[in-house]
Amino acid sequence: MSADHRINQDEINAIVWKACDTFRGTIDPAEYKNYILVFLFIKYLSDVWKDHRQKYIKQYKNDMTRVERKLRRERFVLPENCDFDYIRQHRNESNVGEVINKVLDSIEEANKSKLEGVFRNIDFNSESHLGQTKDRNKRLRHLIDDFSDPRLDMRPSAIDNHDVIGNTYMYLISRFASDSGKKGGEFYTPTEVAVLLAKLVQPKSGERICDPACGSGSLLIRVAEEIGDTRDYALYGQELNGSTWALAKMNVFLHGRDTARIEWGDTLNNPRLIESDRLMHFDVVVANPPFSLDKWGAENASSDPYRRFHRGVPPKSKGDYAFVSHMVETANENGGRVGVIVPHGVLFRGGAEGKIRKQFIKENLLDAVIGLPSKMFFGTPIPAAILIFKKARKRKDILFIDAGREYEEGTRQNRLRKKDIEKIYATYAKRRQIDKYSYKASLDEVKENDYNLNIPRYVDTFEEEEPVDIPAVQKEIKQLEKELAGVQKEMDGYLKELGLAK
Repeated sequence: MSADHRINQDEINAIVWKACDTFRGTIDPAEYKNYILVFLFIKYLSDVWKDHRQKYIKQYKNDMTRVERKLRRERFVLPENCDFDYIRQHRNESNVGEVINKVLDSIEEANKSKLEGVFRNIDFNSESHLGQTKDRNKRLRHLIDDFSDPRLDMRPSAIDNHDVIGNTYMYLISRFASDSGKKGGEFYTPTEVAVLLAKLVQPKSGERICDPACGSGSLLIRVAEEIGDTRDYALYGQELNGSTWALAKMNVFLHGRDTARIEWGDTLNNPRLIESDRLMHFDVVVANPPFSLDKWGAENASSDPYRRFHRGVPPKSKGDYAFVSHMVETANENGGRVGVIVPHGVLFRGGAEGKIRKQFIKENLLDAVIGLPSKMFFGTPIPAAILIFKKARKRKDILFIDAGREYEEGTRQNRLRKKDIEKIYATYAKRRQIDKYSYKASLDEVKENDYNLNIPRYVDTFEEEEPVDIPAVQKEIKQLEKELAGVQKEMDGYLKELGLAK
């Protein structure tokens, strides 16, 4: 490899995905994804630290006092003997798992404000996850060797675009989600869906943005990227699963969003984004919460101290409207926007859900219902929809978009193409009515439909069949019957010659 070669996105993706061969076939992807992603994170921190150190040594002509003082002002600090090179030097040690754990502990301790707790759910010395000592050490040596590939140079001076590293992280998360099916899909929103949702909520500079079921943080980052180069915004999130919360913390860090506040905990039963003993409010709230979550906490909802469920308590076996209620309650009263991905049952199911849905519509909070194609999400073939809510809404209609028939078909997952995303967004932004695609329904129309939001009630996608020419069909049938009689007569003749005729 030439000295001036600068690694590109595809090369990094290929190298880190190959590193997964160390575990593939012996450990479930849901387990080994953490080890791969943490190693990518360590390698990134180490290369960036090394790059900055070399730059300052050159700048200050080996005046190490000034170099160390400058390094302490960086985004993060790596204590002595706490980098990837140190791990590599000790890869043949019998306690290599302990060595890695100690390095992680020291990095976390030195960067508490940004990385506290990030490595608490990962154990490189785990027998239950990585096998007995001999097998575990062998796997860890292979992993270290894979990340020692000289092409995997993450120094800022060696890559053209800082986003390469963040994009690699997102690439890995998407591949793990694909490999592990539903388990992976719980922490990852497909890129195209995230891009679409980010456009629909129209984030702006200076706004507070939240994902209360943030998973690995990918959707939150996409919304931030929609704003552009400015970093004049604030990101917030909460995630229940500890390992996935750690992924989110590393993800926002790799994308340069260190100031994002990502809380660990159960949003529905223990919301952590609180100020002055009240729920924090945001300009934009987005989420892809788990579909129809069972045992979400309905038994405590009626006594919720934040009164999030005043429109009604959702069924204990389906938490969809619990998440929607939380999101709407945390949106700013003056123009807050909410974008949430839901299963289609949310649009038409009755009972408690029907009452909640009716109340949202009567309060004129629902702005749009957008149907997505089936097989868009990992682990489930069912189609989903996006609901857009707006506070302080003036218009008295709801836009319905049926985008379920325009997509690129895939073997395991279907995906929205760029033109599909642009069409959906343009239709929404300009409130267009397009035959067999979108329709603006007045609130009175929705009321007449008993507040049922099932998209086919509003968007007529029925395709009329061409009229059948009955006389022509009858004539064709008579001709076929005539031909068939001729063939039968000819066949009888052959059978007679062979002495097989009855």
